[in-house]
Amino acid sequence: MPSAGPPRVANPFWLHSGAGFVSNAGPTVNPAELAKPFVHTYPSYVPGRPVEDVARDLGLDPSCIIKMASNENPFGPSPLAAEAAKRAIEQGQYYPDGGCYALRARLAAFHGLQPGQFVIGNGSNEVIELIGHVFLGAGDEVVMGSPEFVVYRLVSLLFGAKPVEVPLVNFRNDLSALARAVTPRTKVVVVSTPNNPTGAATPAEELIAFIRGLPERVIVVVDEAYRDFADAPPDILPLIREGRNVIGLRTFSKVYGLAALRIGYGYASAEMAGLLDRVRQPFNVNAVAQAAATAALDDQAFRDRCVEGNRTGMRRLEKGFTEMGLKWVPSQANFILVKVGDGATTFDALQRKGVIVRPVANYGLPEWLRVTVGTAGQNERLLAELAAVLR
Repeated sequence: MPSAGPPRVANPFWLHSGAGFVSNAGPTVNPAELAKPFVHTYPSYVPGRPVEDVARDLGLDPSCIIKMASNENPFGPSPLAAEAAKRAIEQGQYYPDGGCYALRARLAAFHGLQPGQFVIGNGSNEVIELIGHVFLGAGDEVVMGSPEFVVYRLVSLLFGAKPVEVPLVNFRNDLSALARAVTPRTKVVVVSTPNNPTGAATPAEELIAFIRGLPERVIVVVDEAYRDFADAPPDILPLIREGRNVIGLRTFSKVYGLAALRIGYGYASAEMAGLLDRVRQPFNVNAVAQAAATAALDDQAFRDRCVEGNRTGMRRLEKGFTEMGLKWVPSQANFILVKVGDGATTFDALQRKGVIVRPVANYGLPEWLRVTVGTAGQNERLLAELAAVLR
């Protein structure tokens, strides 16, 4: 029987080989030539280093390394959340609820709002990006403090908007200066309280008055990632009920200990939440994360223990830094800024001792380190290793 010849392929520019498909179309075009021009200068987010990376690079035993760099919860995840996550993974063959129905309902009861007033994200970072998708474009301005959580700057640039950065005063947002920075081109104003990376909080009454004084066309983002650790955090619910263009952002990564699952949310008017939800990707939040977050809201006893443990640890770090003669910034978060002189050198020396902290030169603070409050044992080790390094 005569051979039928080689198989025909739909695309004549590709031939199949035993190792896969190979090009028959001449030289390949470098994808860098095809990328949008801004991509070549777009800054990248630099996360805290994982324990495994440090262990591999420095030849250390991973079990002897402590990570106090990324503002994670040293007490682990909520036990109720962990149990719910285990149950959810047993149904891992199914797609998650694309509308996050159960979580929205629980959040509505938690906040005293309607389920339609929430947008659920793959971490609150995704909600920040959704704000960019809906509201930001070329020529728009985003007013924020400096330093501020770097993702706000990155998202502004991603959508062609201009980040207008207003220096902090005494490590906290200067609300008067932020208000003066608003122009007809301002689309969004960002206030993180407590601030990241400084940990300083904005007094509640000052923030509410500031928001009420802004033009109604300006959208205000209040980042509340560290709200649970603050003594008297602002309540923006009255502003939302007044119909103001304000959105609060929260995360399950911090006090509930679910950073690995990447889940956060925004809450606002139904109109604003609906707009953000329209541009959200289908199934953006996995079922395990949804189940864990829903259960975590019922674990307020765990939340309270973490807050108290953080306050105890914060007092110990403050005392230890003071005894070493180091300047530190009073913090309302689960981390603290400490001035060590040469931040990069001190960071490297601590890392070689198996203690990972966060240098903040990228925030314009080259003499400082940001230290996450740890367990009692972690705090003592950090203080002992830092004292040895500085000697």
